[in-house]
Amino acid sequence: MAGKLTRRDRIKRGIRKRISGSAERPRLTVFRSNKGIYAQIIDDVTGKTVVSASSLSKDFAATAGSKSDQSVAVGKLVAQKAVAAGITSVVFDRNGYLYHGRVKSLAEGAREGGLIF
Repeated sequence: MAGKLTRRDRIKRGIRKRISGSAERPRLTVFRSNKGIYAQIIDDVTGKTVVSASSLSKDFAATAGSKSDQSVAVGKLVAQKAVAAGITSVVFDRNGYLYHGRVKSLAEGAREGGLIF
């Protein structure tokens, strides 16, 4: 698209205007593809990814069931890695997606895993 942004990109820009991750409270961002779901915890001050997890990574035990079930498991995995790295509180970035379905499942899984947001 020449010069035009997709709907999700416009929403994403509005979210990123308001949300930024710091060292004390990094940003938990979600990316959803047709096959998998990805989560990263990012410190925006340094521009570094602190922790990441995805449903397609090697350390993810393949969960039988729906994509929503996998999202819950990825949320728990990213929370487990974050707690191990000393992170307990994050800012949730839904990345332009609606907060329902797989994005909501991932957030709930991360909360069950011990992240606060």
